[in-house]
Parts: sequence; C-alpha cells; structure tokens
Amino acid sequence: MSQKSNKQKAASDNRRVDEEMPEIIDDVEEAVEENNAENETDELSQVDALSKELDETKAQLEKEKKEYLFLMAEFDNFRKRTLKEKSEIIRNASENAMKGLLPIIDDFERGIEANANATDPDAIKEGMELIYNKLVKYLSQNGVKPIESTGVEFNPDVHEAIAMVPVEDPDAKGKVIDTLTKGYTINDDKVLRHAKVAVGQ
Repeated sequence: MSQKSNKQKAASDNRRVDEEMPEIIDDVEEAVEENNAENETDELSQVDALSKELDETKAQLEKEKKEYLFLMAEFDNFRKRTLKEKSEIIRNASENAMKGLLPIIDDFERGIEANANATDPDAIKEGMELIYNKLVKYLSQNGVKPIESTGVEFNPDVHEAIAMVPVEDPDAKGKVIDTLTKGYTINDDKVLRHAKVAVGQ
C-alpha cells in the first residue's frame, strides 16, 4: 500500500473518531451521572439506616435510664424500710428484755420489805438465793450464760488476766487460778463481758 493511501486511511479514521467522539463523551458522561446517582442513593440509604439506628439507640437508652431510676428509687425505699424495721426490732427486743426483768425486781422489792422485820438470817439468805436463781434462769433463757473460768486453760478470747500468780504445781501454770469477776456470753459465741481472772505462772 502506498504512503498516500495510508494518509487517506488515517485521515478517514480521524474523521470517524471526530464524528463519534461527542457520542462517546455523552455516553461516558451519562454513565458517570448514573454512577453518581447510584452512589448518592446508596449514601442516602446508609444515612437513613444510620439515622434510624441512632433513633432506636436513643429510645433504648432512654428506656434503660428510666428503668435504672425506677430501680434506684425502689432500692432507696427498701433501704429506708429495712433500717426502720431493724430499729423497731432492736427497740422491741430491748423492751421485751426489760419486761422480763420486772417480776425479778418485784421479788427484790418484796424481799427488801420482808427483810425489814426479819430476824432469821437463814430466811434472808434463802430469799436472796431464790431471787438470784430466778435471775440466772431468766438470763439463760435469753441466751446469756456464764463463762467457765476457774481451773481451765487461760483463753484470751474469753478471759482477761488481771493478775499473774506464782504456782508450785507445773500443771497449774497457764491455767486460771481464781475468777475475780465472772464473764458472760450471749448466744453461745459472743462475749458480753470477759471474765477477769488470775492466771498461774
């Protein structure tokens, strides 16, 4: 093929491209616009979905906040009610304890009146022992019991050593030799008062 034919063919191709170019550009622009429109629609859908999710989260948070405030109010009411009931139990318990002592006080008063004119010391002693036994029985019924001390091993949980006494018997070392003030427990384990004792050394 000659050089002239090549030039003519190239010129023809250029003309065809020039003629088709506007159509190609239009097609490209149209495709770009469609793509942009689709992207915009997708973005709007995502924004709508996120906005809906945010609204649902806000509603859930508000609901949980109300439930939390309700629970806090309920707990505060429960705490106040419990404190009131506890104070009433303590007050009633001490009231019952004092009420149980009143008959023993009555016995003491009758004993004092009887002793004013009594001449027999044995009768006075017997009366005192009766009242004492009644008081000990009442304390025992309410869980108050004396702590065992004289002759047992010294126990710092229930004994208070106020004197150390030298002893010749090796078995008596570390043991309670004498009880100066009796100790008491309540409900078998709580010490109401430690026993004041002398311990052998």
